[in-house]
Amino acid sequence: MARFVASLAGHKAQSAVKAALNAWFYEVRRAEWNNSADLKCSYATASIVSADRVVFNIKGNDYRLITAVDYPRRTVYIKWIGSHGEYDSIDAKTVQHED
Repeated sequence: MARFVASLAGHKAQSAVKAALNAWFYEVRRAEWNNSADLKCSYATASIVSADRVVFNIKGNDYRLITAVDYPRRTVYIKWIGSHGEYDSIDAKTVQHED
């Protein structure tokens, strides 16, 4: 995530994106989701795209964060983050994080 925020250097949205991601991380670390229904109670705007894939809206839906959620282990894996426009050109069900 830090690399993504750093890639926004020079954009006026950088600090707002960083704050939104920090808030998301804070909330997710404390979440106790047992299933997608629990997650939707916390994040009504999240999109459940498969049994484990969830898309979160970041910074008022300007950015999208795709995750894989392992409910039994209470672990969230970040698979992709990008602008809403970039999101439209990928497959949220299969995209993988690239190093």
